Amino acid sequence: MRLNLTIIALLCAILTCGAQPHIVPAPRSYVAAEGYFTITPRTVVEVDCDELLPVANYLAERLSVDVVSALQQGSVSHSKLLSSLHLSLNSALTAEAYRLEVSNGGIAIEGGDYGGLFCGVQTLLQLLPTDVYGEGFVLPCNVDCCVVEDAPLFGYRGFMLDVCRTWLDKEAVMAYIDLLAYHKINVLRLHLTDDEAWRIEIKSHPELAQVGGFRGGDSPVWPRYGKWNEKWGGYYTQEDMRAIIAYAAVRNIEVIPEIDLPGHSLCMATLHPEVLCRYTPDTAASLGYDDRNVFCVSREENYALLEDILGEVCELFPSAYIHIGGDEVDMSQWRRCPDCQALMRRKTMSEPSELQAHMMRRISDILAKYGKRPAVWNEAIEGGKLPADTRVYGWEGLSECRAAAAEGYPTVVVPGQYLYFDMKQSAGEPGHDWAAIFDMRKVYGLTLDSAGFTDSERHNVVGFESTFFSEIYASSHPERADYLHYMTFPRMLSFAAVAWGSNTLLSWDEFYRSVVAHYDRLDAMGVAYRLMPPQLSVDKDICCLTSDDGSVIYCRSEVDGSERPYANDMCLTEAAGYSFVSRRGKACSPEVATKAHTRTIQPAFYLTSSMGDSDRFSFAKAEGYGRLARTTRAARVGDWIMYTFDKPVACRRMKIATGNFQLPRYLFENGYVEVSYDGELFVRVGELECGIYTIVAPPHPIKAVRIISTSEGNGARWVSIQPPTIWPVL
Repeated sequence: MRLNLTIIALLCAILTCGAQPHIVPAPRSYVAAEGYFTITPRTVVEVDCDELLPVANYLAERLSVDVVSALQQGSVSHSKLLSSLHLSLNSALTAEAYRLEVSNGGIAIEGGDYGGLFCGVQTLLQLLPTDVYGEGFVLPCNVDCCVVEDAPLFGYRGFMLDVCRTWLDKEAVMAYIDLLAYHKINVLRLHLTDDEAWRIEIKSHPELAQVGGFRGGDSPVWPRYGKWNEKWGGYYTQEDMRAIIAYAAVRNIEVIPEIDLPGHSLCMATLHPEVLCRYTPDTAASLGYDDRNVFCVSREENYALLEDILGEVCELFPSAYIHIGGDEVDMSQWRRCPDCQALMRRKTMSEPSELQAHMMRRISDILAKYGKRPAVWNEAIEGGKLPADTRVYGWEGLSECRAAAAEGYPTVVVPGQYLYFDMKQSAGEPGHDWAAIFDMRKVYGLTLDSAGFTDSERHNVVGFESTFFSEIYASSHPERADYLHYMTFPRMLSFAAVAWGSNTLLSWDEFYRSVVAHYDRLDAMGVAYRLMPPQLSVDKDICCLTSDDGSVIYCRSEVDGSERPYANDMCLTEAAGYSFVSRRGKACSPEVATKAHTRTIQPAFYLTSSMGDSDRFSFAKAEGYGRLARTTRAARVGDWIMYTFDKPVACRRMKIATGNFQLPRYLFENGYVEVSYDGELFVRVGELECGIYTIVAPPHPIKAVRIISTSEGNGARWVSIQPPTIWPVL
C-alpha cells in the first residue's frame, strides 16, 4: 500500500509539473492546486505597512482595483476584504525571495523584502491574461490556484543602456525600465558620458550638458554615427534624473550612473581642452580636428574639476556605487606628455597602466568623501590595486571576469561574447561582430559552471549584466524604440534566466517553448522583438518556408522592398527574387533567402582616390575583398574615391560603402555616387546614406563607380573604404 501511495504521489508531481504555466524566468517551485480565484472590481490590494504602498499601488494600477493599507482596513467592510490580494513581508525569506499563493479565497504574496514582493507581483502578472500589460485589461478575471516559491541566485541582475551615443529622453528610459521590471532585472546602469556627448546636468559646470549634450550644427561636438546634418541630442536635468530614479525604485530597480574616465572623454576635452596632456598633436590628417580623448593624469586641476562633477553625481544618485569607467584608454597620450612622464619618474612607475591605477585611486578617494564606492571596467585593475570594495565589470571575456574575482573584487560578469546585445544575432543582421555573433540560445547557456569559475571565484561574483552600446542606433531611426527592442529582446529573456539562475532548470528546448509562449506578453507590452528566422528548405526545384512561433511569413521583393504574404511552396527561380521574413505584431525576423538570392560575385577592380593610399590599410586590402582600406586623411569637399573594374560588370545590385563594416564611422558623412558604363562618361545616380549607396538594376554593365564627398571632415584621421558587394544577374 505504501508503494502504491508513493507511485500515486510521483504521478501527481508529474501532472503538476506538466500544468506549470510559462513563467520567465522559470520559478524554482510551482505547485498547482484545484480551483481558481476571481479578481473583480471589488478586489482590493491589502498591505500591512506603508512601506509597501508603492508596490501595492503599482499592482492596483495594473488591475484597476483599490489599495487598502493597514490603517484603512478597519474602515473597509468585511465582505469587501474577503475578495483580497494581500502583500506582506516575511523575515524568514531571503532578499528578493517570495512566496505567491493563489487560493479560492484570495491571493497572498510574501516577500523577504520590498524587492521580493515586487518579483512576486511580476510572477502574478504572468499568470494573468496578456491584456494586463496594455490598456484593455477587463475584470472579472480568474487566476488558477497555485503556490509559487522562488528566489534569485544572484543579487545583481543588471542592464547597461548607452544613452550617450544615441540620445533617449526621460520617457523612453522609463518605458524601457518597465520592460526590465517585467523580467525581474533589478539594476539599470546608464552610460551617461563618452566621446560623443555628456548627458547629465552638472550645475557647477552647466556647459557640460547644455553644450555637450548636443552634437552637430553649431555644437563644437562632432556628429558621429548618424544624423550628421543636424544639431541633435539632449540631456537629463537633475530633476529629470530624480524622476527616473524614483520611477525605477518603485519597480525594484537601482539606477547606477557611469561617468567614463579617464578615456572616452573627447566631449569633455572638446569643451575643456585644458584637461588634455601638454603637447601639440599632429592634426593634419584630421583636417585640424583634435581627437584626443584622455584626461591628463598629472594635472592637479583635473581632480578639482572631477570633484565638482562627482560631488553632484554622488548627491544625485542613491546608489552606493558610481561607475567611473577605466576602459580603452589610449595611453600613448600619456607617453607623449612630459608632465605624465615626470609623474611616472617621481612615483617610480614603469608602465602607463600604473598611471591609470593612480588616477582611479584618486577618483576613488573623491567618491569615498561622499560615501560612495567605485565601479570600473576590468582594464582599470591592471595597473595596480584599487580599493578592495571596487566593483569590477568584466567585459573583455570570461577569463577577465575570473581574474577580477580571483583578486577578491566584487565582480559583475559582462562578457561581450555573451552579453553585449549590440552584437549581431546572425551574420546578415545589423550590429557589431567584434566580440561574437550570437542569439538568445548562446546567452541561455551561460553559467558560472560552464565558464569554469572556482568556488573562491564564485564567492566574489555579485551577478550578471547585459549591455547595449548604441553607436548604430543613432542611424537606425532612434525616434522609435524598434532597433533597441530588436537587439535586446528576446535575448533579454535568456539573460533574465541567466541572472536569476533559472537557466539550469529548463533545457533549451523547454525554455524556447516558454519564450514562444511569452511572445503574446511581449506583443501586449508593445515590444518590437526579434523572431527566429523562418526555416527554409529546398526539395528539387521547390522552396518551402515554415515558422514555429505563430508568425506570418512574407516575401520581400529585392526590387522595391514591397512585401506580400507567403502562401505556398515556390519554385526556386521565383524564390530567387525574394527574401523572406516572419512577422507578428511589431516583431520581425531576420531575412532568409535561397543561395541564388544571396550569392555575390567578386570581379577584379582597382581603387583610386584623391586622398591617398594608407600604408597599413592599403587599397589592396579592399581590392582583395573582405578587408577594409583606408585613406591617408579625412575628406574635404570634392574629394573622391573610384572603383574601376577590369571588365564591365553585369549585375542586378551593387553596394558601394565608406565607413567601417557594421559601423557608420570613418565615412563620407555626405556625398553622391556616379556610375560610368564606359569608364569615361559618369552619370550621377544617388546620394549616400550612412556612407552607403546601393545601385539597383543598372541598365548596362558597370565599368566604374565614383563617390564624391560634399562635406568637410568626419571627426577622424582617415576614411574607411569597403570592397563592393555585387549580386549577379539572375
